[in-house]
Amino acid sequence: MTSLLKKLLFCTVATCISTASFAETLRWGGARDIFSLDPYSYGSTSNLAFLNHIYEGLVRYTPEFVVEPALATSWELIDNKVWRFKLREGVKFQDGSDFTSADVLASMKRVSHPSSPLRGNIPLFVGATAVDDYTVDIEVSSPSPLFLNDMTNIFMFDGDWLVKNNSEMPTDVGGQVEGYTTFHTNGTGPFQLESRVPDSKTILVKHNGWWDTPKHNLDRIEFTPIASPATRVAALLSGEIDLVDGVPLQDVKRLESTPDIRVEQRPDLRTINLVFNRKEKLNDGRDNFFNDIRVRQAIDHAIDRDLLAKRVMRGMTHTAGTVVAPEIPGYTKELDIPTKYDPELSKKLLEEAGAVGTEFTYLCMNDESVNEEDVCSVIVTMLSRVGLKPKLDIGPRAVQAPKRSSGKSDMFMIGWANEPTLDAYSILVQVLSSRKGAAGVANYGGWSYPELDALTEKAALEMDRDKRLALESEALGIVKSEVIMIPLHQQPMAWGMTKKVEDVTIRADNKPRHWLTRIAK
Repeated sequence: MTSLLKKLLFCTVATCISTASFAETLRWGGARDIFSLDPYSYGSTSNLAFLNHIYEGLVRYTPEFVVEPALATSWELIDNKVWRFKLREGVKFQDGSDFTSADVLASMKRVSHPSSPLRGNIPLFVGATAVDDYTVDIEVSSPSPLFLNDMTNIFMFDGDWLVKNNSEMPTDVGGQVEGYTTFHTNGTGPFQLESRVPDSKTILVKHNGWWDTPKHNLDRIEFTPIASPATRVAALLSGEIDLVDGVPLQDVKRLESTPDIRVEQRPDLRTINLVFNRKEKLNDGRDNFFNDIRVRQAIDHAIDRDLLAKRVMRGMTHTAGTVVAPEIPGYTKELDIPTKYDPELSKKLLEEAGAVGTEFTYLCMNDESVNEEDVCSVIVTMLSRVGLKPKLDIGPRAVQAPKRSSGKSDMFMIGWANEPTLDAYSILVQVLSSRKGAAGVANYGGWSYPELDALTEKAALEMDRDKRLALESEALGIVKSEVIMIPLHQQPMAWGMTKKVEDVTIRADNKPRHWLTRIAK
């Protein structure tokens, strides 16, 4: 090889390196990995928030939580039973295919299938028909305007792509059902998948054919899950990562005082609740002592929420007396009174119920809610002090979620942000209702309260907002009086970033919207 050729090759490589260095890359460190590339596979807010960079719905929320057009340009309610959507013309999937009404029909059929984990997100959906290539009628069981809120989380697939890849049926993370869509994507969104190595790195690149006008200046997003809080903070401080979610609460003040680092911190919409197996028998075959309300009341009174708030949550949380956050419609201040800490009353109630010394498993996750491992450890101590014998079963969400959803735990945690509905109807229909059709899809405890079901069904049909919220509040009163779930606190959120991140939009729903993110030049 001549010296001239060597010089030319060197210059070419150097030019490539130089060009790559100018590409605007966001290095994002996450507290947990995504669970699947199929948005219908698991009702996880963080999973859907990530995939919203690849896939889109007919409508979407603005950062102020106002429903606005996305893949549909307009909609109207016809005869109080059909939403007619006019689709955006000229939209391309990332493989170049056209987006039409056939794709909406395929997507709605797939997400509403009885085996779909996300079917509970659209409890009002009845069916869909195409009027023409760019007009779709979606029939609903109620004219409730909340249906539009629900549709912000229902992302559209390319119907032909699903057929081609034998993916018409939904996958299911909780049921460990995988498929082509678990590992491959084809959306219409602002970014597209370049590569993915689970538990290591997922790389997205700019979708140059996106229909919308980009407000971001990103060419590339490198998402790296970093489960260890200390390692996550170290990566931010070293400049290895530009943005991290889930900043450990104990590190917030230190990071705020560090030059060139800023932290966005506030309570998010998610309320963390303690929940019980309510089937007739526990998983080991014993009679279920949680069906005695005195046991549930005893556990409620055994929890020192002030201690949890001050020591475990570092004073950065809202102690909850009801299962929805103050920002969620349906919330009432009258219900938001935390149960009094009274260990002596707990002991008395357990003795009356004949439950002193009872053993049970308490399932927790070390990578789901904020400081969950510490919260669970403290609660185990509190319950042990009043005479119960909880056995802590803790592990990563990938291992624990299937146990929780299949009823293989006695007591467990649920965090619920009421997304995408942003209304108490979300938790009432998906978690608290009896399992039937699209209702109760996240009712992992197997409880059933007909009066609560009836109020929830009435709320779905009520068009008057004030009357609907009154019905929801009444239902939440049943949840509190029957101790169906024990609210602990409204989860805090904290994001840390270097000065490289010029602008990032993060709201109370704790969802990143990187199609609005800008990196400093």
